Amino acid sequence: MNRMKTILIIEDDKSIAELERDYLEIDGFNVEIALTGNEGLEKALNHEVDLVLLDLMLPGLDGFQICKSIRLKKDIPILMVTAKKEDIDKIRGLGIGADDYIVKPFSPSELVARVKAHLSRYERLIGKEAQNDVIMIRGLRIDKSSRRVFVNNHEVMFTAKEFDVLTFFALHPNHVFSKEQLFERLWGFDSLGDISTVTVHIRKIREKIESDPSNPQYLETVWGAGYRFKE
Repeated sequence: MNRMKTILIIEDDKSIAELERDYLEIDGFNVEIALTGNEGLEKALNHEVDLVLLDLMLPGLDGFQICKSIRLKKDIPILMVTAKKEDIDKIRGLGIGADDYIVKPFSPSELVARVKAHLSRYERLIGKEAQNDVIMIRGLRIDKSSRRVFVNNHEVMFTAKEFDVLTFFALHPNHVFSKEQLFERLWGFDSLGDISTVTVHIRKIREKIESDPSNPQYLETVWGAGYRFKE
């Protein structure tokens, strides 16, 4: 029998946290709640957690600090929750390792759908179908089963979503994908989220695999069309 997935909610508003918990539990998830940033980080690092719902504004450590700390230790989906609508906050959150964001107020059904989608995509890439597959392209090595990336034999740390995006490109070399196609295939939210997510992830990946990110040798921009991974 498959283990029940555990969702960690880090949210200082107890009523919101309990509402999120109730809807996730109805859908069969095990849920833990942390009401402060310090408590949330401790649970994220020391408990068996499959996904983190991380509020941006918290007493003590804020969501950005927590996200960075989790990413140093764990490769699990992080869904950032924010009441702010400024794009800079969203992009900053994605840039330090969050896989997605959701803006308050949101419907419980949207929340559950996001959680399920991220868990499903994460599991697909780490599941049995990986079969120790290793993708080798020049000095780049992507180990699908262990979800590790090496550039010239030096391991580079990737977030869960960055790894998903890089692996998708590597499995479809020389094919041009528009931002809209990438957003639909890798995030799967036709009317949710923000397509700027794609641009942020491309930039972060280039910083990690390219010797000169401004003159990429792997992940090229095809002006007016999208992006292409050069084999």
